[in-house]
Amino acid sequence: MPVSSAAQAESLRFDPDGAQRWSGAAGAETLRRLEDALREQPTGRAGVRLFGVAALRRLLEPSGTVGAVAASILGPRCRPVRAILFDKTPTANWALGWHQDRVIAVARRIEVEGFGPWTRKHGGLHVAPPFDVLARMLTLRIHLDDVPGTNAPLLVAPGSHRLGRIPEANVRDVVRRSGVASCTAVAGDIWLYATPILHASDAATDAGRRRVLQADYAADDLPGGLQWLGV
Repeated sequence: MPVSSAAQAESLRFDPDGAQRWSGAAGAETLRRLEDALREQPTGRAGVRLFGVAALRRLLEPSGTVGAVAASILGPRCRPVRAILFDKTPTANWALGWHQDRVIAVARRIEVEGFGPWTRKHGGLHVAPPFDVLARMLTLRIHLDDVPGTNAPLLVAPGSHRLGRIPEANVRDVVRRSGVASCTAVAGDIWLYATPILHASDAATDAGRRRVLQADYAADDLPGGLQWLGV
């Protein structure tokens, strides 16, 4: 399946492709504040779920430098509803196959029709919602390090977010038909993607470090008393 050049990936737009790059949206001061907010988090981990981090929440709110990027798509009512720190290093270098994100993080378990199954990841309660909840969300990735093609950039299948919940047996065919965009970045860049888009990541082939702070955003409340976990 073809992988796009960096120039082709740069031309992606959230509408209709489901992914878009905001070059340099997190400037030097924002990166410094992010580093401070994340200083106590474990390093070299495939994914550290972050909640109850007040300094990080202020940066991710729609009135903040980072959150304003999400608000430009979802509007000022949006808020960060989940955050994960990814930290690839030469000794912690993993790959992630093609998939759709299918769960959300919530504050407590309440049985609501259409929500399930339930799981717990790193202390956070997660549940699979109806697809239309995911379809109204977006995912924002803030790059704390440079991510050239050799340092495990995010791979996306443009337009795949418009196909609904994709059965596992159909994923490879959808990726083949959609093509693959390699979302390279430099420190301070922000990539947005539609939360249900098919995406993947290879292992890095250089000896660098690749830290990405990923945050899911939503503008809607959840039904039946369910509440987003937040950041």
